[in-house]
This record gives sequence, C-alpha cells and structure tokens, in this order.
Amino acid sequence: MNRKGNSTSSSKSNLEDFNNREDFEMVTTCMQYVEPLLEKELKDLGARDIEVYTRAIKFRGDLKLMYKLNLCLRTALKVLVPIYSFKVRNEDQLYKGAKQFAWEKLFNSTQTFSLDAAVNSQYFKHSQFAMLRVKDAIVDRFREQGQSRPNVGRDRADLRIHFHLRDDQVNISLDSSGTPLFKRGYKREQHKAPINECLAAAMVLKSGWKDDQTLLDPMCGSATIAIEAALIAANIAPNLNRERFGFENWSNYDGALLGQVLEEVRRQSQPIRSKIIARDKDSRSLRQARVNVNFSGMKKYIEVQEGDFFESKKPDENGMMIFNPPYGERLGEEEQMKEFYTEIGNRLKHEYSGWKACLISSDIQAMKFIGLKPDEKHPLMNGKLDCQMRKYTLFDGKRVEILEKRAKNKE
Repeated sequence: MNRKGNSTSSSKSNLEDFNNREDFEMVTTCMQYVEPLLEKELKDLGARDIEVYTRAIKFRGDLKLMYKLNLCLRTALKVLVPIYSFKVRNEDQLYKGAKQFAWEKLFNSTQTFSLDAAVNSQYFKHSQFAMLRVKDAIVDRFREQGQSRPNVGRDRADLRIHFHLRDDQVNISLDSSGTPLFKRGYKREQHKAPINECLAAAMVLKSGWKDDQTLLDPMCGSATIAIEAALIAANIAPNLNRERFGFENWSNYDGALLGQVLEEVRRQSQPIRSKIIARDKDSRSLRQARVNVNFSGMKKYIEVQEGDFFESKKPDENGMMIFNPPYGERLGEEEQMKEFYTEIGNRLKHEYSGWKACLISSDIQAMKFIGLKPDEKHPLMNGKLDCQMRKYTLFDGKRVEILEKRAKNKE
C-alpha cells in the first residue's frame, strides 16, 4: 500500500484493461478523513495493489470484486473505472484529447450519457465550461464516425462518465455506481438536516461500538445512524436495496455473475446480539424514522422511541451513544448554542455514567461547553462543513479521581 497526496497518471487508454474482466484498475472516492476506514473495507473485500490518496483510493481487481464493492462498501461514494488519461493546458487540447478516445466502442448513439466533473486546475477556472468541451468532443466523435449524435441524459443515463482534471492531468472514468453509494435506497423520508449515510457509517465504525452493548441515538432524526449501525452489526451489505447500478448498462455486464455475488453477500448476514434505540422528541422525525427503518429491513433490530434527551431515562443497561445534535444555523443564536451544549454535557455527566458517547459538530467552540474531556477527536466532513466527532467516557464521579483510584488499584 502506498499513500500519496494526489493521483496522476501518464497519457494512455485503459480500454483493453476495461475489457479484461479479470484484472483492471479501479478508484473509489470518499469524503475526506474517511480514507483509512475505506482502505480497510477494500482490503477485507479483496482489493489488490492499494494506493491511498486524498478522498480517493486506487486499486486493482476483477469484475466480481467491482460488483461486490458496489453492494458492500459503507464509506465509499463511488466506484470508478479509469479508461483514458491525457495532459492538457488549454481548451483546444482538452477538446482534441477527449475526441481521440474511441467512445463508439463503449456505447452506441441510441444510448444516453451523462458527465460529472471535478476540476482543480490553474488552466481551467470553470468546471462547467471544461465539462461542456468534453461533452462536445464526445458527440462530435460520433458524428465523425458517421453515427448520429448521442443524447445527454441527466437522471437515468445509460452511461455515466466521470471527468477529473487536476492541474494539467485529465483522468476520465466510467462510473460503475450510478447514483452515489450513500443513497442506499431506504431513506424514503428525510429530516430537515439529514446526515449522509456514509458519514453515519463512518461515525459508527470510528466509535468502536460492538453489538454486545446497547446503542442509543437520542436525537435520531430520520434514524440514519441507527440503521447504519444495524446494517454493520448484522453484516448486511448497505446497498442491497438499491434499484440499479451504473454497470448494469455496460457492454460487459454479467447478470449471472451479479446474481452469484448477491447470493454470497446475503449468506453473510448474522443476527444482532444487542439493542439499538432510535429516539427523538419530534413527532415528524419519529414518523420519518419509522418509515426508513421499515424500508431498511432493520425493523426487528431497531426500537424507535419517543423521548426528549433532556428528560427521558437512559436504558437499563450501559452502552454507547452516537448522535448528531443540532449545530450552526440549525440552532440559531450563539447564547442558545452555548446553553444547549452545556445542557448536553450536564445530562451526560449526571445521567449516563458508565456509558460512552460520540457526537459530531461543526462548531468546535460550542463543543467546549459540554465540559467533558474527550478520549478521542476525529475530523470528519458533513457535506461542506468541517466537523469533529468527539468520544467521551462517562464516569460516575470526577474523571481525575477515578483515574487516580484505578492507578492505585493496579499498584
């Protein structure tokens, strides 16, 4: 495994590798700071020659692995297959370079295609303009080959193309996932400030929670954290509910192989040993949570309860709390924010001794008012917000006194 800051590659076509079902290059994308979790997932699932970058991991594998990754990865946003790369420094080079590729060997003019772009270059200031030049090159290539112009489809395109331009390096990939992998398919009802499914899974994995202890989300919203925790504990692939993947429109799509992978993945599920509780005081959130829990198939593992964190009793047994309290614009005035986080800290200290608690916030100043010293701090991204997840051990008494007592007992 090699760790690198930014991915680059020489000018080449990977079309031959793409047609080789047994061994080809792939790239998974993810949110920043989640790379170590995604790297472990890839290793566990059998990826080879892993190279870690910022928000992306490159590796090699076969067609079966690509299907399995799309079904099983919890922290990845997309699984891409690089097919073509070249260098450019102006729009004419970009157009000519994109038009040289044999697009007609990937799809025909009766199919639709879509483009999404990530541009970070001193030579191209506007990502939409760069993407437009690539689109023009693709349709003009078809015309020059004596074929009709393929149409661009936004929502349900037959072929999704990912265009990445960094400095002077262009990397073009096929998007095997289609819609991003955080869209699991179970979220039929959405909270006003929903947490991304991949972020929720990352929080559960970083928390260290095991299913031999109760898990509680006391401000559950649409129940994303509880559902992701249940899927992890039950070893259920998170994307079994998705209706379709991008690779199902590819020329090398193998329905029988996908069926085999689905059967193998489903056999890996296991019963959950502990209780998972999704709790909220808001009636609308509770309705959304119940709908999503039902669609996720995790109803038998998750208890959706009405309750105010600041008033309801903790479960009888000790456990782990993971939650996403309101912060930033959701909470309003600064004084309200201080008071709210102070109340969270008081509640944790006085009512949840013996528990561990993990919470995420983009407001680091507000988290100081919790008044507890965190055991761990993990940077995370919630959309475009820089956040931090803090983990606390909730002692019965003063932390210093307890640690001193434990040290004396060891002596």
